[in-house]
Amino acid sequence: MCNGAHPQAKGNGRVLNYPRKIWQRVRHLLPIKGFHFDRPIVVLQSDDWGRVGLRDQEGFQQLRSAGLALGERPYDLYGLETAEDVGALRSVLQRHHDSTGRSPCLGMNFVVANLDFKRIAAGGFREIHLVPLSEGLPAGWDRPRLLDAYREGIAEGCFQPALHGTTHFCRASVERHLADAGERGALLRLLWQAGTPYIHWRMPWIGYEYWDPGRSEDERFLAAETQSELIGHAVGAFAKLFSSVPRSACAPGYRANEDTHRAWAQYGIRVGQNGPGMLTPPHIDPHGILQLCRTVEFEPAVDPAFSGETCVRDAEECFACGIPAIVSVHSINFHSSVKDFRGRTLDVLDQFLSALEAKHPDLLYLHDEDLYNLVSNGSYESASGAVRVNVTRKSFAKWQFARRQK
Repeated sequence: MCNGAHPQAKGNGRVLNYPRKIWQRVRHLLPIKGFHFDRPIVVLQSDDWGRVGLRDQEGFQQLRSAGLALGERPYDLYGLETAEDVGALRSVLQRHHDSTGRSPCLGMNFVVANLDFKRIAAGGFREIHLVPLSEGLPAGWDRPRLLDAYREGIAEGCFQPALHGTTHFCRASVERHLADAGERGALLRLLWQAGTPYIHWRMPWIGYEYWDPGRSEDERFLAAETQSELIGHAVGAFAKLFSSVPRSACAPGYRANEDTHRAWAQYGIRVGQNGPGMLTPPHIDPHGILQLCRTVEFEPAVDPAFSGETCVRDAEECFACGIPAIVSVHSINFHSSVKDFRGRTLDVLDQFLSALEAKHPDLLYLHDEDLYNLVSNGSYESASGAVRVNVTRKSFAKWQFARRQK
């Protein structure tokens, strides 16, 4: 057992690593430290707002005519929300109220720029150029009053803007493949000629903004300096779009590391959003960021096994543990321009919220910044004044969350 070796035993064709098995059992007994809340709380988080995909039916037909078979998966039909989509969502949220009379507030994580397809094509597809969302959409894209719809919903308290990123994809990876004379370069040029940046499931090699899959496994996250520069640029573009700096952020693809969190904190981010998979209580990290993990996957457009009843049950489990039900619902669920995902989503969202309101007369609808204020001060501000909630730091037993681990 020298040099870090583990005792092993062979039997029935298997190799058993006893220390590892023991550790796996013991770690489930170790506590998880975080915040406990004495009221049922619902937080809605949503990614990919402002990010273009298929340019409606015309773009869909253009790609199909070029030989790209579309329709195998829902994200083949990802387009971009319209002002009508945003307005319909706002109407559903406004029909619901928590115990203080407040409506649910959707945290919208924005991609703050899109590819400038026209300029890229004029340059022979040799270099990436971007159009900030604050300046509108790329040439060929038409979404009348979309930016106004975002801002109106924010002013009414239905939406809370947050930062997703600038490009969503890893720029270094895409630039590397754009110069490729093979299939990957050809696919990029085909999509860009149709005004579509990418279809991620068909080309996972484009990575995510801070994560390059083409590098060795321990070097896939971009250098700290590079991440800081990208985040600083995104924060500046966000400020131009909304006349305020973001306080909450979700890394594209949920790919974030310590360097990401450090840069977020330097630029004023106070809440970090993390993907679903583990039922984990909110906690403050070493950079002073409140880390939140999504606990309810509300994705009717992309999940063939979606069940509204399961979402209600998942939320109830969170309440029983004393942690917020943090709902993940991507923007594709509200799109209607290429395929109508919006209709079903709004119906089941209405039912989901109604079920929670009926069961919990003390329910609270919060957004990320409310939660940060709550764990910092014990209260948050609403239209009717300060709302106090009993928040305690505690150690949670892991067995409480074991059934939900993935």
